[in-house]
Amino acid sequence: MSASRTERLLNLLLALLNTRVGLSRAVLREKVYHDSAENDVAFGRMFERDKVDLKQFGFEIETLTDPSTFAGDDPASTRYRIGKDSNRLPDVSLTPAECTVLLLAAQLWERAALGSAAASAVRKLQAAGGFSDVDLPAGVQPRIKPAGQAFDDVVAAMHGKYPVRFGYLAGSTGREEEREVEPWGLGSRFGQWYLVGLDRARAAKRIFRLSRMTTAVSVMTGDSFDPPAGFNARAELDSLNELPLQQAVLSVDPDRLLGLRKRAVSIQAARVGGDGRDTVVVDFRDPEQLAEELASYGPHVKVTGPAELRSAVVRRLKGAADFGASPTIPVQFPAAGRAPRSRKRTSEDQLARMLQLVPFLVHHQGLHIQEVADRFGISRKALIDDLKILICSGLPEGYPDDLLDIQWENDHVYITEHLDLHRPIRFNEDEAGALLTGLAMLEDLPAMAGMADDEQGSALESVTLKLTGAVGQAGRLAGSVAGQSVAPAQSQAFTTITHAIHDGQQLRLRYLSLQKDQVSERDVDPLRLYSLDNTWYFEAYCHTKAGLRNFRLDRVESLEPNGKPVTGSARTAQDYPARLFTPSDDDVLVVLELSRQGAGLADDYYAERTVPLSGGGLVAEVRFGNAEWLPMFVSQHGGSVRILEPDVHRREAQAWLAASLDQYDHLSAGSGPAR
Repeated sequence: MSASRTERLLNLLLALLNTRVGLSRAVLREKVYHDSAENDVAFGRMFERDKVDLKQFGFEIETLTDPSTFAGDDPASTRYRIGKDSNRLPDVSLTPAECTVLLLAAQLWERAALGSAAASAVRKLQAAGGFSDVDLPAGVQPRIKPAGQAFDDVVAAMHGKYPVRFGYLAGSTGREEEREVEPWGLGSRFGQWYLVGLDRARAAKRIFRLSRMTTAVSVMTGDSFDPPAGFNARAELDSLNELPLQQAVLSVDPDRLLGLRKRAVSIQAARVGGDGRDTVVVDFRDPEQLAEELASYGPHVKVTGPAELRSAVVRRLKGAADFGASPTIPVQFPAAGRAPRSRKRTSEDQLARMLQLVPFLVHHQGLHIQEVADRFGISRKALIDDLKILICSGLPEGYPDDLLDIQWENDHVYITEHLDLHRPIRFNEDEAGALLTGLAMLEDLPAMAGMADDEQGSALESVTLKLTGAVGQAGRLAGSVAGQSVAPAQSQAFTTITHAIHDGQQLRLRYLSLQKDQVSERDVDPLRLYSLDNTWYFEAYCHTKAGLRNFRLDRVESLEPNGKPVTGSARTAQDYPARLFTPSDDDVLVVLELSRQGAGLADDYYAERTVPLSGGGLVAEVRFGNAEWLPMFVSQHGGSVRILEPDVHRREAQAWLAASLDQYDHLSAGSGPAR
């Protein structure tokens, strides 16, 4: 990252913002580019590139010409300026209830695509001074399930209006084909994310499910397209019909897979002289979704029919087996900490942060320097580097009063001269889309702790109206991304747990554990509810296990207060969101290789260390509470993950996959790796 380029862009912006009559090219070269441009040609190229960069931030550079010169377009007499209100975020004043709802909408994306954009949007509102410091509602933390690298790549392509190319398993034919698509929008329906766009080969609109993509998404930055005017992903996906109901006929080991049996339409016990297995029939709609579950059960289940489901299971198992059998790679982690999976930071990234930092400091005088760094998600050193550039930046004349004036004596930051940078810039498309889409997903959420139904609904409606007016044209992406409601299907259990958290009451529950394949009774102290999309969990102190545990609401068979107050034996961690996994000294430390498509699993499972691989994959060190679950984990992800170390667990997973595949007479067509 070039500090000199960041400083030059900032000085150019300050110069053009703080002139009424405009500045000529000669003045700009002398005052702003004196250390950068060796000659007129180099200056011209640099200036034109910098104008493009500032325009990307939304600053419109006005060109003022002298009508007395020939044709009025003499470059020597042309002057440039930026209007004081150019691209400034309009004033948005929010009530505490509106701030609470908006913060919840932003936090939906915390670990998913658009997470950094949502955080940036909140910082802009805080920097504008109209956002109250509020806490998240007690006990309720909805969030969006990370949709994988394909989602991130498609969002980036939509933002840049670039076509994409990917391999796709067609549901109608079962064949894998390469598709080239102009991405118009993304949306979630029936627990899956879909891409809506123009299929160039077919010259027609098509809908693609992200989980059926069999290769990484390639963004074609050398090409471009214009999306249809007024496109709305939600309206498009409202016409998407749910898949027809089908029945899967499964051969299941006796006394195994209790969760699957509880959903069964019928169960026929093993016949004398047969293969010793029960025949279990279950309803399903989505063969790929059920195949992921059945693949995880490995040799304990065999799909008898239908053929499409059987092929999907075999494809996943074979993909995992082939990935596991590929040549091993050396494992070498950095000395400490995680290697960040992010693109290289640029001068534009740093300038964007500074344009938030200055107004934020104006409205939050005297904050501790570490608190400021934490608010912006950077290190103390990175913040000080930013501040050092800021205090050296100012107007062309360079007098003391022409510089930004920032002090951080005794580690508390104050700003006394802001040079008209006291208001943050407008939301970009990603920021506007993250907030507006998040608000739409909260519409059906039951009342949060501490907020009445009418207060929550009123705040949600009013803050949506205020933001819609503030985002302006940047709201385009909001119409292109449509998440599904995060309201829980188990509304009665949700209400019971919410009241128990609020009243400090213990709960007694019967709970199905898929890993142990058994139902148990527990007394728990409920701590908080949280979700991945509309799948809800609650974190609680379990008195049976004497520790924190996480329970899925759809696996709770019964739930009621037991008449006892909570013991206070444990409290929720301060981090957001709640973690699905609580580490302990008995965990197994496993080194995984993740393909590009599976790289998001490093975040999903809280990898302790990672190393990026060429092609977008990762090596990740992950804790698992139960080593017996590892073969199931590898199987269900169908070639996106394999175990590298310890060797004993790698061999166990390979044996599990081999036994799973051996029970099928032949590998169905098109059942190659899905990586």
